[in-house]
Amino acid sequence: MIRHSLAAMAAAVLAIPMTASGVAHAAEVEIEADGPVIELSVYESVTAAPDLVTIGAGVSSEAPTAVEAMRQNAEEMTRVIARIRSLGVADEDIQTTGINLNARYDYNQQSRRQIFRGYQVSNRVSVKLREIDETGSVLDALVASGATDLSGPSFSIENDDAAKDVARQRAVERAQRRAEAYARMVGYDGVRVLAISEAIRASGPVPQVQARALAAEADVSTPVQPGQVSTGVSITIKYEMVDGQAEE
Repeated sequence: MIRHSLAAMAAAVLAIPMTASGVAHAAEVEIEADGPVIELSVYESVTAAPDLVTIGAGVSSEAPTAVEAMRQNAEEMTRVIARIRSLGVADEDIQTTGINLNARYDYNQQSRRQIFRGYQVSNRVSVKLREIDETGSVLDALVASGATDLSGPSFSIENDDAAKDVARQRAVERAQRRAEAYARMVGYDGVRVLAISEAIRASGPVPQVQARALAAEADVSTPVQPGQVSTGVSITIKYEMVDGQAEE
């Protein structure tokens, strides 16, 4: 009988459930079910206008000695951070992401030896901007204050709880419709939820553009288009296929 065959197949599937990435894991919980079980994974996302942008700004300095390179870099980075603060960015939205000190060498083709040329220091900060429309002018101001390389912008939604709730509702409804359709295909009246798990996905896509500053002044502000970003959830739901009498 087809139902007995399906039940045996479902038991085999439950023994080695699959993740969304296709990696098998041993089952942690034995689920009691009289009918066959189906497991569905559904992803839903919602797009919205971003309200937060993150950019990176850095300063690189070179000098004959490590002490001098660090001193020059400290002075230059202090000016950059002061400029960021003058634009109205709060201290909690400015974070140092890396300070690197490296010896610099040139390769001499004639002697085939590395020739020491000094030290290089790089210092980078990550800056969160809450006024999306000012992104271009902020980038220009950072270059004018001494930033020698920029990264970003990365757009996101600071609080995407409401958007995720919408995506979650859509995912549950789509999974339910699909499970019920499978049940009807094999002669069952409906389905009963056995378990639900969820994986949160960060806002995306996140544009990444890196550029080295070539000029300190510009006639117009750097154009930046925030577009839309997406946020969503991935849910996995296990259903038991049931008859109408079992649902009552």
